[in-house]
Amino acid sequence: MELSRRTFSALAGTTALGFALSGSGGETTRAYASHSVPTGPAPGTPAADRVRHEVGYDKYSLLVDGRRLVLRSGEMHPFRLPSPSLWRDVLQKMRAHGFNAVSVYVAWNYHSPGPGQYDFTGVRDLDLFLRTASETGLYVILRPGPYINAEVDGGGFPGWLAATAGRARTSDPTYLSHVDEWLTEVNAIAARHLFTNGTGTVLLYQIENEYDAFVDESLGRDYMSHLYKKVRADGIDVPLFHNDKGRNGYWAPGSFNTGGEERGWLYGFDGYPDPAEVPPDWGDFGVGGLKGGATASPRTPGFIPEFGGGWFDSWGGATFDGKGYAEARYTRDAAYERRFQLTNLANGITVHNVYMTFGGTSWGWLPAPQVYTSYDYGAAIDEARRQTPKLAPLHQLGHLLGTVPDFAKLDRADAVRAEDERLKVYHLTNPDTGSQVYVVRNDTDAPITTTIPAAGIDVAFTVAAHDARLLTANLQLGGRILKYATAQPMMCLKVGRMDVAVFTAPHGEMAQVLLECPEEPLVTRGDAEPAWNYDLGVLRITAPMGVGGPARVRVEGGGSDTPLLLIFADDPWSLRLFPVDTPTGPVLVYGPSLVRGATLDGPTAHLTGDTVEGTGMEVWAPRGIGRITWNGRPLRTSATPMGSLRADMPATPGQLPIPAVGEVRLPALGGWRRRTENFESAPDYDDSGWTTADRTSSYSVTPVPKSGPVLFADDYGFHYGDVWYRGRLTDADDLESVSLAYSTGTQGLLMAWLDGEPLGTHRMPVPDKSTAHKGSWTATATFEVPPATGESPRVLSVLVRRMAHDMDGGSADSHKVARGLTEVTFKGGSPKASWRIRGETAPDPVRGPLNNGGLYGERKGWHLPGFAEDGWEAAELPGADRRQGVTWYRTTFRLAVDAGIDASVGLTLDDDPQRAYRVQIFLNGWNMGQYVNDVGPQHAFVLPNGILRTRGTNTLALAVLSDGTTESGPGTVRLTLLGAAAGGVPVAQVDSPGR
Repeated sequence: MELSRRTFSALAGTTALGFALSGSGGETTRAYASHSVPTGPAPGTPAADRVRHEVGYDKYSLLVDGRRLVLRSGEMHPFRLPSPSLWRDVLQKMRAHGFNAVSVYVAWNYHSPGPGQYDFTGVRDLDLFLRTASETGLYVILRPGPYINAEVDGGGFPGWLAATAGRARTSDPTYLSHVDEWLTEVNAIAARHLFTNGTGTVLLYQIENEYDAFVDESLGRDYMSHLYKKVRADGIDVPLFHNDKGRNGYWAPGSFNTGGEERGWLYGFDGYPDPAEVPPDWGDFGVGGLKGGATASPRTPGFIPEFGGGWFDSWGGATFDGKGYAEARYTRDAAYERRFQLTNLANGITVHNVYMTFGGTSWGWLPAPQVYTSYDYGAAIDEARRQTPKLAPLHQLGHLLGTVPDFAKLDRADAVRAEDERLKVYHLTNPDTGSQVYVVRNDTDAPITTTIPAAGIDVAFTVAAHDARLLTANLQLGGRILKYATAQPMMCLKVGRMDVAVFTAPHGEMAQVLLECPEEPLVTRGDAEPAWNYDLGVLRITAPMGVGGPARVRVEGGGSDTPLLLIFADDPWSLRLFPVDTPTGPVLVYGPSLVRGATLDGPTAHLTGDTVEGTGMEVWAPRGIGRITWNGRPLRTSATPMGSLRADMPATPGQLPIPAVGEVRLPALGGWRRRTENFESAPDYDDSGWTTADRTSSYSVTPVPKSGPVLFADDYGFHYGDVWYRGRLTDADDLESVSLAYSTGTQGLLMAWLDGEPLGTHRMPVPDKSTAHKGSWTATATFEVPPATGESPRVLSVLVRRMAHDMDGGSADSHKVARGLTEVTFKGGSPKASWRIRGETAPDPVRGPLNNGGLYGERKGWHLPGFAEDGWEAAELPGADRRQGVTWYRTTFRLAVDAGIDASVGLTLDDDPQRAYRVQIFLNGWNMGQYVNDVGPQHAFVLPNGILRTRGTNTLALAVLSDGTTESGPGTVRLTLLGAAAGGVPVAQVDSPGR
């Protein structure tokens, strides 16, 4: 397409600074100058400020209004947190912990219940999410597919797409017509939130996802070109990109037609390293070329749209040996994050997204076959929205890159070696400032203590096993020069008339910071632990890390008119230091577990945030601030020699200025009522309103059987959850057996009845490590049948739990693999069958298409609040049924959590693992997941506030599906407190309509 003046301005940056962008059209950009944009302060916190902004890039970094930006993004998915109020909670946590961007998939299936139908209301309100991100001060990387993968049903493709013509993920015109319709809807919202327009913070936009098919064919090139031009035609003028599935150089600039636009395309690649491997060099220190990661596009910044902040787990827990996501977080801990992400930084990766930073919940029928309900992912913020220790390196690195501009522009420098050569040392330098950066990595199984003589670092420091350190020299710290430090810088701020620099190192280490001082300075300790000496123009400060909390040292004079406060903190203490931007200048807060915001009003700093344990508080703020409130409560404070305000201790002994979170009491669950169903298995059940299954052709990639009609559920408009079949058999008096071929996602099953009597259940096997990623499973269940006792016709009833559509990661239309019955054959006689099929009802307009399946109770509203339980019987748990089919349990419970407490509550189910049954969990009508007792590994299910009434009455319904081979349960069902904090965000109740 032809570039508009506005688009070119947005992409080309500030021409007065003379930088140019790399091309996606294959031509060498003229006047390209690698040093054209000097090192300087990063852009301010993004907002919908109604000011036009320019977005560009060079080989080092993104450029916003002529300033270098290192983008530190975390992935979260609004569709995996169905409580819009809590989006703000997670986004504020990300911002507080050093992220300046959020990356979000938009799932087509979540918004589109049918062709031409789109819903962006309620929990699907994308506009609200983008506004919330802007209000939080985060850039947005928007990723609307059309294919997203993401371990969701069909890779994000809507179920109805499985029953349409056209090959997906190609230039097929039928497929593209559906894609254009989807993108039109999404882009109408995205265009209202573009950072270039000043109406939002959408900074980057992705087309397609890990697309590695037809790279050298028109089928793929034309497809990518179509997506590019469609997005541009819809008014999206920020840089576009695609995420290469690996380091392949696929879809690098110049690889497809962008309609004449040469400077709007970034190359990015995904990286999910095994924590047991040596961190690879995916950029400047790597092999180079198309397979070299960032070097595949040497004129654009190094970009990892997905870096593995964890990994997904499979049914049965094969991925993590049955230990679940706790093991994912253990193997990808803080040391993992530090070692791999510092290696990425050394390799020139300045656009970096951690997938996932908050994983959330694949509720309802959202999960792909490969995963169960929890999508915790081992992420830094867990599924219950709790901050975990692995946040420490992300917190430190994010705040460093946001406050120290040197890291946005680094060149590879002369090689240096550590004294102990078992350590890997990367040496980089900023060409403008001359600052020196050293990433020192230990890939061995033991800690190593060493020096780096060639760098002038003659003081020993230790790098823990399988860990890394970032060291700097000749770095500007406000008005002073850091000669070098054995601790990692975490931030450098100017607060009022004082510079504040924070350094981190492992607990117990004696860290050293050396400052160049042409004159002897005045040094004041804020704590007893630090020591210092001055000699030959160098001030040497030592501090034991983490002993008694953060250590503070104030340096005045010595050649600078601006005082410098040094703060030393180990990982745990660093997680309680929060810089917050305000229009008057930054505020630095120490003490709480989270600081959400700071507002300055005259002499008062109004702070908001969370506390778990009781704590003190210390605040550094702009001049004139003499009072503090915390979550609206005034604190008594005193000024300190360190230039801060410290909250005074209360008069009551044993108390702290900010108390711990109060007690949260959860009730025991009781008062259960019970009712059985699967009336559909009865021979006299009225199925006259069901859909006749008589089609003879299908768009599925599964072959149509020669022996009968198409029985694939998607062909009849049933796309999610359970599906029922009823076949009337004539001429079946001599029938000996029936064979039911069926196709499901992982852990699908089939149950059959003949004339109302159970024939049996067949289940797909539990996956092992070799099959954990297998998405489609097929099998044939053969059942011997008893002789007929009545007149024809005989009635064969079949229930299929089909689980989910396969993803289409290989671009082979695998989302179109059939679900449900695929063929029915008989032995004995020559029976003829006529079939009817029934699945889910019309999508719930509030909860969306992925909430309900085709169980009788779902169709009749047994899961909804307010359902009249007439005819239901009282029940006690554990259940002890031994029957094939479905039994429902319902109860209500009331919570009274204090309004000032953010309590994360889960539902935990436990039982003898030999009992074969599974449970669909409905809270206030919302399908919060599936528990499979004899498979696991998940036992605790997060109940998100908003759907959960933390101050009110809740309805819990359990649909128990059992195969009749064992007592079915459920066993123990209880509410569990997963975490609590004083603070949180206001939570609006999510609409939960009932009967």
